[in-house]
Amino acid sequence: MKKDVLIVAPFTQLPGEAGNGRFHYIAQKLDKEKLDVELVTTDFSHRKKAHRNVSTEALALADYHVTSIHEPGYKRNISVQRYFSHNIMGRNLREYLKDRRKPDVIYCAVPPPSIAKVVARYAKRNNIPFIIDIQDIWPDAYKMFFAKPIISDVLFYPVKRTADYVYAAADQIVAVSQTYADRALMINKKCDEAKVVFLGTELETFDEMAIEYAVDTSDKTELWLAYVGTLSHSYDIPCVVDALSILKAKNVTNIKFVVIGDGPLRSRFEQYAADKDVWVEFTGRLDYGEMVGLLSACDIAVNPIVRSSGGSIINKHGDYAAAGLPVLNTQESPEYRALVDGWKLGFNCKNGDAIDLAEKMLVLARDETLRKRCGANNRKLAEEKFDRSTTYSQILDVIMLE
Repeated sequence: MKKDVLIVAPFTQLPGEAGNGRFHYIAQKLDKEKLDVELVTTDFSHRKKAHRNVSTEALALADYHVTSIHEPGYKRNISVQRYFSHNIMGRNLREYLKDRRKPDVIYCAVPPPSIAKVVARYAKRNNIPFIIDIQDIWPDAYKMFFAKPIISDVLFYPVKRTADYVYAAADQIVAVSQTYADRALMINKKCDEAKVVFLGTELETFDEMAIEYAVDTSDKTELWLAYVGTLSHSYDIPCVVDALSILKAKNVTNIKFVVIGDGPLRSRFEQYAADKDVWVEFTGRLDYGEMVGLLSACDIAVNPIVRSSGGSIINKHGDYAAAGLPVLNTQESPEYRALVDGWKLGFNCKNGDAIDLAEKMLVLARDETLRKRCGANNRKLAEEKFDRSTTYSQILDVIMLE
């Protein structure tokens, strides 16, 4: 009988949906290893803030089983509505698990901790190996939005307590960064170490997409500064716009800021760029292949994360590395800043300091040799740390050996 693997991942993509999801990729790889794989997720798309309409034909594209659990949904990432939505999904998941045959191993995404706790309890009752994959740290990721730390500590204590329960319950820990792994290991007494596997991408596929969706740059004379990601409160797009405005005042006008992505603050960022009268192109959200083609045509990448963000190693780091771009980084994460310095990927900048960002942007803009050297270093980093075709073998081993 084939080994039965249950993957629980509320925020993953489904077959037929655009994206580069970690858990979809893991499920595909496990299926190729002749395991019986089921991916359980939600019927609500966190990215689109709408319920999914995934056709039977799309689901048939998957070689593994897909189960969609209902939740009401929510309009805002930080809201009471989202809290209750996750709790209802957890309740529905609990009912589903009662009737499901007992799997041999469970691989569970964290967050949301309320849903992971349901899975942890089920695993404990049935003596099933329970592996967690930490994508983010809740509630730490939300505290940045609250001016008074003591109030936020009290407000989010139930979420912290739930997360601690999940961390402690894990038989094995996988995390997308060492920062997240260390947080769980502070609580967990079962594991001596965790597997740190960056989100990453499959470089062979990335390179194929870069060719297939290549952008014509034959007439390009300006430099393209790229940002990829969500347009929300966590990302300091105004600081980049301010830096470009500073350079414009010094008659440096050959830099175009290419913003690839969408989000709740897009119109606000567009208006800010218009008010500052700098050269910015907002593309909106692109399919992954189109994003890869455009990103690969750019000259510099910028990673502008607001102060005190809970983020660590994130998707855009892997995409910037795969594209072989030098990086201007304002993110305060010690883990990513160490990568930028240690691998000589570009420059770490003072968080929220447009003058410092402008100065370092100008250094890269004026020195093509430096850009190429930093970009080559970033590509080497991608090959060692961000290439799923090699790094994800650690995850597969953890699951298959349980």
